[in-house]
Amino acid sequence: MQAVIFCGIQASGKTTFYRERFFETHVRINLDMLRTRHREQLLLKACLEGRQPFVVDNTNLTVADRARYLPPARAAGFEVICYFFRTEPRAAHERNRRRQGRAAVPAAALFGAQKRLEVPTLEEGLHKLFSVEISDDGAFLVETLTAAPRLT
Repeated sequence: MQAVIFCGIQASGKTTFYRERFFETHVRINLDMLRTRHREQLLLKACLEGRQPFVVDNTNLTVADRARYLPPARAAGFEVICYFFRTEPRAAHERNRRRQGRAAVPAAALFGAQKRLEVPTLEEGLHKLFSVEISDDGAFLVETLTAAPRLT
């Protein structure tokens, strides 16, 4: 069973990547949809108890944010995988400007998120770590990481 944790600032491609790679196989856990940590924890618990693969599609910017999911997933015997969405803040800002309604976030929130970002490492207890970037043609470029990625 897989527990997948996304890490990246807003508009870095996380939800689109989920739709392309995991929609058919993994439950999506997302605070924008669930609205409260209590609901998030209920869905997480159901996935763990039901042995259902899941993706945590939040920004998960800090080690502490990611630690909400790592120990319970590992204790339940899940393989914990992190995808770090590496993006230029200006490119994310431009993608964000094209969003409609509540999907768009204030520029200050996006750039503030970049400042708070703690790059994930295998030392957090992850089994696998990948870097994801969006190419010029919009395709996702995925790279396996064995060491901490550098910010661009």
